[in-house]
Amino acid sequence: MFDRLTPDGPTWPDGHHQHVDTILWATGFRADLAHLSPLHLREPSGGIRMQDTQVADDPHIHLVGYGPSASTIGANRAGFTAARALRDLLKPRA
Repeated sequence: MFDRLTPDGPTWPDGHHQHVDTILWATGFRADLAHLSPLHLREPSGGIRMQDTQVADDPHIHLVGYGPSASTIGANRAGFTAARALRDLLKPRA
């Protein structure tokens, strides 16, 4: 990993400098779901099966702000979807 950026590129701790025109800084993202472990939502493969924002095995649980719904636009849409689904789930049956 480089230790500093100059106007024309990165420089590593050993002094090596690389001239570049563009730097694409991609940090990546991995959701931390440890706080959900008591709910036993994970499949044997380690993932959580989802239908939109709803956990496939439990319609009472919606994960908003993870995966595709993590962006501002996605979270707004996902929040609306989750609220509508929970409203329908909790609606008194006639």
